[in-house]
Amino acid sequence: MSQKIQVGILGATGMVGQNFIRLLANHPWFEIAYLAASPKSAGQTYYDAVAGRWHMNSVIPEKIGNLIVQDASAVSRAKGACQLVFSAVEMDKEAIAALELEYAAAGFAVVSNNSSHRWTPDVPMVIPEINHAHLDMIPIQRKNRGWSTGLLAVKSNCSIQSYMTPLYAILQAGYNVDKMFITTLQALSGAGYPGPSAFDMIDNIIPFIGGEEEKSEKEPLKVLGKIEGDQIVNNSSLRITAHCNRVPVINGHTACVSLGFSGRKPDVDEVKTLWKNFRSVPQEQKLPSAPADPIIYKEEANRPQPQKDRDLDKAMAVVTGRLRTCNLLDLRFVGLHHNTIRGAAGGAVLTAELIKAQGYLE
Repeated sequence: MSQKIQVGILGATGMVGQNFIRLLANHPWFEIAYLAASPKSAGQTYYDAVAGRWHMNSVIPEKIGNLIVQDASAVSRAKGACQLVFSAVEMDKEAIAALELEYAAAGFAVVSNNSSHRWTPDVPMVIPEINHAHLDMIPIQRKNRGWSTGLLAVKSNCSIQSYMTPLYAILQAGYNVDKMFITTLQALSGAGYPGPSAFDMIDNIIPFIGGEEEKSEKEPLKVLGKIEGDQIVNNSSLRITAHCNRVPVINGHTACVSLGFSGRKPDVDEVKTLWKNFRSVPQEQKLPSAPADPIIYKEEANRPQPQKDRDLDKAMAVVTGRLRTCNLLDLRFVGLHHNTIRGAAGGAVLTAELIKAQGYLE
């Protein structure tokens, strides 16, 4: 590529914003040109804005460290500086929703890590290996809203990505899953920094995460839905029940999943083969952040494990294991992904790559 696309990060000082900076620092398509955060950080260099609270295991690139952080709410400041913005702002949900629409209306491509627009009917909620076709909503969205170059796409909740791609590979093979029973073991980093206190988490788990069970039960239905008219209509054939737990793991969300089928059922070996051979548009188009193997299966009886498996294939793969028959439903397995990379910043970057590859940033 002769010239990189200039991008901005809204909420650049937070945990997800820092992950965006780390992942985009040497990106072949995108170049960070604009950083924005709260008014408290505005006017400082990025070095100063995150002094004492840079949480990545890498140094801040000098060029990025010297950028002056802007006020994320001052949309006009971004004009001319960048074409695409990644949104990871931490504000009231309604304020985030309004701000992201303001950026899109001003002509920016907005790819959001936030939940504010996940249920907006004309906004695609994208897991690139699964519902890449939902980006066909962008021309409809632009027509609905009178936008010419602006667009808004969001990523799904991080926890559902431990099992959605393995589920989709089975559905793609023609099998009908109509019931799912899920128990998630969610890492501390999913709560942001500083997250739950050490007193709460050491020698303990917390069997409640506000809003997570509702997200886990409903968001897959939109991801697996279809475009009808000027909106995305949810899948109505799948029922999901979820238990969501916070566990003392830093990174890596794990899910224990049972699947119930209507009609014919695959056997264990067939599902393993489906997962091993699964590839989708990000792999076919060789998008820079795409894992070569979207689903990695571990044969060991005690895998996957967060410490050993969360970083596989650029920390962008879903790692599965313990596939076996289920005494209550039909099949069960364990899924794992890196929640702050695949489930957050990395997933959003992959979505932006797909948007670029499909010509929506021209």
